[in-house]
Amino acid sequence: MVTIPVDETLLLRTFEPSDAADLFDAIDSSRQHLHPWLNWVSKTTKPEHSLSFIEQSHQQLNNQEGLALAIVLNNKIIGGMGMHKWEPDIKRAQIGYWITAPYEGRGIISKALNKFIAYLFEQLPLNKIEIHFVAANKRSAGVAAKLGFTIEGVIRQSFVRNGITEDLVVLGLLKSEWKIQAS
Repeated sequence: MVTIPVDETLLLRTFEPSDAADLFDAIDSSRQHLHPWLNWVSKTTKPEHSLSFIEQSHQQLNNQEGLALAIVLNNKIIGGMGMHKWEPDIKRAQIGYWITAPYEGRGIISKALNKFIAYLFEQLPLNKIEIHFVAANKRSAGVAAKLGFTIEGVIRQSFVRNGITEDLVVLGLLKSEWKIQAS
């Protein structure tokens, strides 16, 4: 299992089956906040759905296909961060993240993402990390820019969010760019 300390009170760690109720509560308590950006929120209607996600994430980790981590502040799950669409042959993967409403705007995502990116570049043979989000998601754009991601393009009308087809912004960060930033 993976644990990435961020600071004295904040860490990223693999979700465990025993987290299902807490994960569901975090999602449910911020449903209105998360739903506009994340299609899976409307499909997460009971703790069993969170348990299924956790079990699938363990399978993906075992198969080296992805990594799903809880964002834990003072022993409380307040969000999630993960790597998916891992393409080992070209050393590329996508990352995503979410946080509950009470913790948005506090710099937690940026701080945790900084450690997560360092972990991915240092522990996995990745050369590139991408972030994809709908153009309307200005908060994700701000986080990505702060961490040095470059806009590589906009894929027009390529993502359906809550029944509406929207443009998808693709950003990338190369390992060489990260090394320069980190030094």
